[in-house]
Amino acid sequence: MAISKKIKKIGLPILIVLIIISAFLFWPINTDGTLIKADAKLAEGKTAFLSKKDTSKTSKKKPNIIILLADDLGKYDISLYGGKSTPTPQIDSLAASGVTFTDGYVSSSICSPSRAGLLTGRYQERFGHEYQPGDRYPKNNLEYYAFKYLMNTNNWKLNDKIEYPNEASIATQGLPLSEITFADLAKKQGYNTAIIGKWHLGHNKGFFPLDRGFDYHYGFYQAFSLFAPEDDNPDIINHHHKDFTDKMIWGNGRVGIGQIRRDTTIIKDKAYLTETFADEAEAFIDKNKTKPFLLYVPFNAPHTPFQVRKKYYDRFPNVKDENKRVYFAMISALDDAIGRIVAKVKKEGLEENTLIIFASDNGGADYTFATTNAPLKGGKFSHFEGGINVPFALSWKGKIKPHTVYKTPVSSLDIFSTIAAAIHSDLPKDRVYDGVDLISTVNNNKEAHKNLYWRSGDAKAIRSGDWKLIISGKTHQQWLYNLASDKSEKTDLAQKNPSKVKELQTALQNWEKGLIKPLWPNLTYYEFNFGTQKYFVDL
Repeated sequence: MAISKKIKKIGLPILIVLIIISAFLFWPINTDGTLIKADAKLAEGKTAFLSKKDTSKTSKKKPNIIILLADDLGKYDISLYGGKSTPTPQIDSLAASGVTFTDGYVSSSICSPSRAGLLTGRYQERFGHEYQPGDRYPKNNLEYYAFKYLMNTNNWKLNDKIEYPNEASIATQGLPLSEITFADLAKKQGYNTAIIGKWHLGHNKGFFPLDRGFDYHYGFYQAFSLFAPEDDNPDIINHHHKDFTDKMIWGNGRVGIGQIRRDTTIIKDKAYLTETFADEAEAFIDKNKTKPFLLYVPFNAPHTPFQVRKKYYDRFPNVKDENKRVYFAMISALDDAIGRIVAKVKKEGLEENTLIIFASDNGGADYTFATTNAPLKGGKFSHFEGGINVPFALSWKGKIKPHTVYKTPVSSLDIFSTIAAAIHSDLPKDRVYDGVDLISTVNNNKEAHKNLYWRSGDAKAIRSGDWKLIISGKTHQQWLYNLASDKSEKTDLAQKNPSKVKELQTALQNWEKGLIKPLWPNLTYYEFNFGTQKYFVDL
């Protein structure tokens, strides 16, 4: 009896403690139900602009536009820039027929913000698309602390706990509805428009591709999808990574917003997705070859998950590292797909009336250990060159001299302005545009940009001429490089050039005056370790 009483005395406090702990762990995290609303003035201006009849007086034949976008493709992962790992004859040939940009930059080092800038021709921070849209946030303390302290998230780190968006608020994340896309411009000019590939700019009503200027969509809304269904197909080589993002990708498979859709209809596509996108692109060109079209093909290769058909895998028998072999093979498949689309343009006799643009959305994802982006420093997520200096080329027979090499910085923001000029579209006066027409810039050998800027929370950067300043707000560090002599960003010149640091800081601050706060919070940040240097980027 005495022992039983002691147990009861001890058990009750333990039970109370367990109840308190359970209540704490499962207590819901406060949520923010604020719905993201479009800038009313810009939304009104967009409506007025798109409804206004085209007043262009040109009698010139309207050119076709094709934008080919790779996903996480490093600059030196292809042979165009001297990379030795993967021959890319089709990409090389496309660039040789026009202009290769030696310093092509993207406006963000991560997928969705980079695409927001590319489609609008405006720094995405001007309209609050600074971070990746979220589709899932921690719902209680257990999820938050388990993610932060128990899960092996490698270099992905969880930010301090805040009020996270609720489901209604999450549904309003995406490319702001007040923004005008290059598809909107083309459609206004009477073009047939299509996106074939990855969207990643919103997945709810109003944000779908068909709501943003595109007449046709084949692809998926999410940041990722399987390249082929995981059904033990002997023709598909699958390679898994140990990081938590890869487990999430494989775990989700082709469900929800990762499902393949034709317009809004979910379909069961069992073919290899890179090849399917080429099939769809060829079919669209064939259907629209007698009228002007804009075709945007954002491939998801070579983004994870690592999957490839055996015929591409077999091209690299001497690569013993399985991880790299699959990665190189995925790039080879991408190169073939690009070659097929270009060949279709030539076959239909459209070469002299078709502008083709090729780029990547950001640098190679070095966290996969399949690429290092060498000789560039850093990779995807970072504002070092490996994250933002990407493969970039443009071709238009008769408009750009073959084998042209343009050696001063250009930006993915220029793609919008280049398209606008090519299709003879005016632009609304109610918003700032940040790009230039690359065709006139290259042909007249003009400087495209005095400065280029980047911001992702506390991580910021500016390139001005050969000088580049990188700021890591979380670690209170900054680095200054002269890229003319140090493209690998090895030698920090900040202490030796305080006046240059101050000049670039001031320019960056002046640029930031034209930006707005991010429209939604970032859940995570990424930690880079360069020897003794730590560098954090909000995602």
